[in-house]
Amino acid sequence: MKAIAPATLSRRIKPVRIACLNKAKTPLGAPLPMLTAALQKCYDEHFLPVWGYPVKLYNATKPKRSDWLFIYFDDPDEKGVEGYHDLTFHGQPISKVFVKTSLDDNVPVSVTASHELFEMVIDPIANLWAEATNRTQYAYEMCDPVEEDTFMVNGMEMSNFLHPSWFEPFEHPRGTKFDHLERLKKPFTMTKGGYMIIKRNGRVVEKFGSPAKRKRFAKENRRGHRSEFRKPRGRGLMIPAPRKRAKTRRSK
Repeated sequence: MKAIAPATLSRRIKPVRIACLNKAKTPLGAPLPMLTAALQKCYDEHFLPVWGYPVKLYNATKPKRSDWLFIYFDDPDEKGVEGYHDLTFHGQPISKVFVKTSLDDNVPVSVTASHELFEMVIDPIANLWAEATNRTQYAYEMCDPVEEDTFMVNGMEMSNFLHPSWFEPFEHPRGTKFDHLERLKKPFTMTKGGYMIIKRNGRVVEKFGSPAKRKRFAKENRRGHRSEFRKPRGRGLMIPAPRKRAKTRRSK
């Protein structure tokens, strides 16, 4: 039987509808329709061909109960958080982007939003792990290992993201892409501005791409973050969004 390529498979799957709501008074960096359109284009042209899971973003004030939610707020409900995703009381995935925190950290809202979108779609409840060895697993986080690298779509910065090959613990042919911007050369690695959530012998730890990243990370309020949820007795589904990005080479 002929294998179905991810992009072909995606056309056979009904897209998940994600309602975008703006409850922030702080400017998003672009009008909501432009930001949503840029996120959809980024997803369709860059993320979808790799991961093969179609979504339909649309702007709304009263979303359908069955739809996933993507909401922009001014201020976080946890100090220092730029964004996270969770489940609604209906049990549907929801992402929250906190505009003031992102801008205070010099992170464009579009970067935080794309980070949230990519990670929510692939692992909505933060329970997936890639097994590197019998004793070591890596969290299915699409952006964390490369979270300070970005590329442009419609004049807006978007977060770099991992490819499926990153989660595969075997030798790959030369030229294999492990992330969208081709910064990484093998599985389970990261850039200097990235970090990883790793489970070793049942214990969850964080590993950082550089001492500077570790220092920035240590300043964050970790209570309720996605990384904490993955630990025993962790709470919440919050994720760390990009923090004070180092200057990186942009790609069109």
